[in-house]
Amino acid sequence: MKNKIEQCVVKVSQDLVLEVLSRVRNDWEASFTFFLWASRQPGYAHSVREYHSMISILGKMRKFDTAWALIDEMRGVKTGVSLVTPQTLLIMIRKYCAVHDVGRAINTFYAYKRFKFDMEIDEFQSLLSALCRYKNVQDAEQLMYCNKAVFPLNLKSFNIVLNGWCNLIGSPREAERVWRDMSKRGIRFDVVSYASMLSCYSKAGSLYRVLRLYKRMQQMGIEPDRKVYNAVIHALAKGRLVNEAFNLMKTMEEKGVVPTIVTYNSLIKPLCRAKKVDEAKDVFDDMLKRSISPTIRTYHAFFRILRTGEEVFALLEKMRKMGCQPINDTYIMLIRKFCRWRQLENVFKLWDEMKENGISPDRSSYIVLIHGLFLNGELDAAHKYYTEMKERQLLPEPKIDEMLQTWLSNKQMAEGQTTESRTNQLDCSQSCEQTRDIPKRSHERNFLRLAETRKVVRERGFSFWEP
Repeated sequence: MKNKIEQCVVKVSQDLVLEVLSRVRNDWEASFTFFLWASRQPGYAHSVREYHSMISILGKMRKFDTAWALIDEMRGVKTGVSLVTPQTLLIMIRKYCAVHDVGRAINTFYAYKRFKFDMEIDEFQSLLSALCRYKNVQDAEQLMYCNKAVFPLNLKSFNIVLNGWCNLIGSPREAERVWRDMSKRGIRFDVVSYASMLSCYSKAGSLYRVLRLYKRMQQMGIEPDRKVYNAVIHALAKGRLVNEAFNLMKTMEEKGVVPTIVTYNSLIKPLCRAKKVDEAKDVFDDMLKRSISPTIRTYHAFFRILRTGEEVFALLEKMRKMGCQPINDTYIMLIRKFCRWRQLENVFKLWDEMKENGISPDRSSYIVLIHGLFLNGELDAAHKYYTEMKERQLLPEPKIDEMLQTWLSNKQMAEGQTTESRTNQLDCSQSCEQTRDIPKRSHERNFLRLAETRKVVRERGFSFWEP
């Protein structure tokens, strides 16, 4: 690739670099090779956006040392102008949180001082948000309490942790514990607090708790926002109270809160899960009448209830015509579905289509494909794609690695036994051939020529051959 790109005569611009990096973001080597090549082109220099895009790609692939090298380059030791911003360090914090390396995420936060950036409550809350975003909620809560002397506990910090337990972990028990602690400390709940709790209860399918908390919020004089309405509408639809959900949507509009695609998705998803396809389609048509364009999440809800390959490809085509392109998660879901249906031709069709559309398969894509092939008995193909995955330096999956290693060892053992069996059969056939080559009459002739060597023994009037 390096030789090909060196021969390229395209004029480099910031938009071009960002577009290329976006398309090959799952292949860090290709991205980094292009990034370095672009930096050497005359009349062009990377801006903060290109650096951030490349650092994000490297962080996703756990190439943290290379990412820090780029940050050192951004500091402008040679030029004297630093491009490093607090957002640069926040990207690194998020990437460390994504791989659950909480220690390095916190160390990067304290690096703000080294770069002479402010370390105020806003920056600390960004750290809490990053930790919670990638399900390190327990660490975020502990960090919040441990630093209360430096960063005083306030409503926003608690709401970040509460939202983590509610929407990232989905634990009503832990959410209620934080809720009670907020109440004990005299922190007054706002609409964000209620939205988090309502969303948690809604996802857990606890309609009674949703309605009770919603009523309490109204009694406290807190006006619902769009997130609150969406959570209650989702709970009503999930409880198969579709008419009530539509009525609440009308109330929502009367209060001046305009429904969005998220609101309609809150209706469509539970209807699809409940197999109420006709009602889900009615909601979909109503959404189109309001000129609200469906998102990929809308189509994902319908993909989950399809039962044939023809229906899947028909919806894919309809989706594209409406200007919504499939993403990596779409292909992962459909590949898993076709593997479950044992339609491997459609699996490879989607895999090739994904690459043709400029979507580079990531680690999750490979794992779903390999696992599906393994379950369908296509072990050679599974091993081939797993080798390809490791060659691209994507993080191996321990369970798949163990399965394939077991299969390889059993395969080698079986091949060894087959070879040994063939060798034994060959030796046996050769010895048999040699035996057949000896003429029968020669046996008889030799036997007749041999003298009788056994002796006769007489005992008690009887004659016996000597043993």
